[in-house]
Amino acid sequence: MTDKIDMKTKEEEVVAKPGTSDGPSDVPQKAKEEEIIAKLDTFDELPDAPPKRRIKLSWVGKISVAVVAFWLVICIIGPSIAPYHEMDMEGDDSFLDAYDNFYLGTDYLGRDTLSRVIFGARNTIGISLAATLLAYAMGITLGILAAVKGGWIDMGISRVNDAILSLPTIMLGLIVIAALGSSIPILIGTAAVIYATSVFRIARALGQDIMVQDFVEAAKARGEGVWWIIRAEVLPNAAMPLATDFGLRLVFVVLFISSLSFLGLGVQPPASDWGSMVRENLGGLTYGSYAAIWPAFAIATFTIAINLIVDDVSAKSGGSLAKKMV
Repeated sequence: MTDKIDMKTKEEEVVAKPGTSDGPSDVPQKAKEEEIIAKLDTFDELPDAPPKRRIKLSWVGKISVAVVAFWLVICIIGPSIAPYHEMDMEGDDSFLDAYDNFYLGTDYLGRDTLSRVIFGARNTIGISLAATLLAYAMGITLGILAAVKGGWIDMGISRVNDAILSLPTIMLGLIVIAALGSSIPILIGTAAVIYATSVFRIARALGQDIMVQDFVEAAKARGEGVWWIIRAEVLPNAAMPLATDFGLRLVFVVLFISSLSFLGLGVQPPASDWGSMVRENLGGLTYGSYAAIWPAFAIATFTIAINLIVDDVSAKSGGSLAKKMV
């Protein structure tokens, strides 16, 4: 009798153990476990790069984009729509007010001011844009290389960069042009080397910041190479700050080229340039002529419009871009 009671107690304990019964109560539990496993499988094991965000400009930014686009179009088609050639002396006298086909008057040699402003846009903006692109090609390449490689490569490039940065830009430009002469290739090369130093600093800072992120560490853990990490992870995430800084560098280069031209060491006559036009026509201010005002106004509209675009983009990014710019 005692043996039968013990056997019955053991059978009840076996039935009471969870997971040992094949009854209908186990079906919801198994379904729940499978659902949890399915949800876990939907997550990636390694983190990905942050998603790209589109930036919407304000109305001020849109107007600024239109102004910059206008001057870029003038650079391309301007000479074909100008009333006169930049070297034609068709006016009746110098420093005349607007009359007939001379919509902005004439300069100190009786040339059409509007035509020279249009031709000068190609020289001023074209040279500045070429120099800025070359500066970015050098600065980004060396900056990302220094950030990724580190060590003696980073130290060597950084020390040379600091040496160039320690020299005033105008003084360095005057020394180079005085030694090599003034020509468009010399102007582009000089401006590119001078402003590549600033691009190097921001590219290096961005590269070092990105290289310690989780998605870069995940790429290294997957066995990705250095060049793949630079191409797929570093450059895409540094693109927006670099693109924003590009606008500021372009403004600096425009002012640098215009300053050299104002000093007589930039674009040489008879070719027109906004900076040289201001210098040549300063004497007309005593006669009430606006020949020196119009090229200065062109420089102001172009540079201020770019600054407004940069400020708008930086504001939409929470100001984080401005903190990285140097």
